[in-house]
Formats: sequence, C-alpha cells, structure tokens
Amino acid sequence: MSTPPASHAPADHADDRQGANGVHRALQIIFAVAEAEGPDMGVSELARSLNLSKTVVHRVVRTLVDDGFFQMDERTRRYRLGPAAVSVGLSALARMEVPEIVRPHLEALVEHSSETATFSVRYGDKRMYLSQVLSPQEIRMAVPLGKLFPLHIGGSSRAILAGMAPEELDRHLERALPGEGNAPERARIADEAAAVRARGFTVSAGERQADAGSVAAPVFDARGQVYGSLSVCGPLNRVRDERALALGPVVVEAARAVSAGLGFRAPA
Repeated sequence: MSTPPASHAPADHADDRQGANGVHRALQIIFAVAEAEGPDMGVSELARSLNLSKTVVHRVVRTLVDDGFFQMDERTRRYRLGPAAVSVGLSALARMEVPEIVRPHLEALVEHSSETATFSVRYGDKRMYLSQVLSPQEIRMAVPLGKLFPLHIGGSSRAILAGMAPEELDRHLERALPGEGNAPERARIADEAAAVRARGFTVSAGERQADAGSVAAPVFDARGQVYGSLSVCGPLNRVRDERALALGPVVVEAARAVSAGLGFRAPA
C-alpha cells in the first residue's frame, strides 16, 4: 500500500514566505551598500532609503557582518562590503564568459535586421571588436576582430564615449585631441555624446568606413562603467535615415540585455 504524499502544513508555507522575505531584505541591503555613492552606509540611512525599520536593518546587517559580507567601522558605526562579498563578486567575474553572454543577442539582432551585428570592448582610450555575427546577405559588412580603434571616430566608438560620465569624457578628449586648435572638435564631440546619451544610440554614416552605416548603443558592466558597445552595421544604402532610426531602439534593448548579463543594474 503506497503512502500518500505528505501535505504541506500552513506553518510550513508561512516559514517559506518568512525565509524568502528575509533573503529579499538582505539582498536589498547588500545592493544598497554596493551601489551607494560613498564607501559605506549607516543603519538609519539604509532604513530610510529602503523604507525598512531600523530594527530590521540592524538585525540584517549584524548577520551580514557575522558572515563576512559586511564590515563595520567601530568608530563611525557604518557598514561597507566585506571580504565575502568581494569573493562572490570575483568568483562571478572569473566564471563570466563575455562572448557567450553576448552572442545570443548578436544573433537576435542579425535575425531582426539581416545585417551584421558586432560587439566592441573598451581598452583604455581605444576600443576593439571582440565578436561579430555576419549578415546572411551576399553584400554585407565584416569588421576586423582584435584591431584597436580610437574612441572619437565611428558609431561603435562614439557609443562608448556617450556611456562615459561627462567628466571622464572631457579627460579622454583632452588626451585624444589635445591643444587649443582641437577645442571646437572636443566641444562638438561632447555635445554629440550628450545627445546620444539622451537618445540611447548613435547613427553613423560613412564615418569610419566609406559606404558603411551603423547603429550602436553602449554596454555597461557591474560597476556601472561603460564596458563597450553593441552595433548593427551594413552598407550605407541599407543602414541609414529612417531604417537606422528604427533599428536604434532594438539595438538599445539588446545592449541593455548584455549589460544585465554583465551584472549592470540600471538606476531605479
């Protein structure tokens, strides 16, 4: 005679809900400290920003300190990320295979547009094509993987510039285009970056390569810094004007998905 499956008592469900709520609160507090503008936060500040009681926050942070996720400054009674949080972050980064994260989104862009999709990464003051998925069309764009390009020329480069904070952008342009004679060009690029930042994507027409058009959007990493850019590119007669503008939101959405895969959390 078979034994009927045990039913879950109401108390079990209540315990499950309570445990899930506790995990959710702990994660809220961890992310609040991780994303704070300053290096640490106090209990009152955390409670206020998360709309939680100080008692609840204090109980959670003490547990996080005991487990090594937080460290407390005994003098200020403020909390910062601890060694366990750093260990988890480094472990996640070590296991992160960026091309594998990006490729499905490149393939989806190609399927949507029938044009080549590319992914570029930033290397200091330059950027490099890391991967691409080619258009199925006979006449198509192909980019040189592994070659470095300046950040102020081309749609994929300018998308990275637009992802920089204005102060960082100014410093970069001073290095890339130094001197008083380049001041108008620096101002033009900075103004364009602000416009791209507001719109979310760049449109390039024959800028780096004659007869080539592209649409690109910045990609961000877990630190909130611009990591690279995603683009759709093709012959200029196919990627320009209304079609380029129509592709813009699609590229932006794909770049957001890649950013999320790299650990980026958009501001609320």
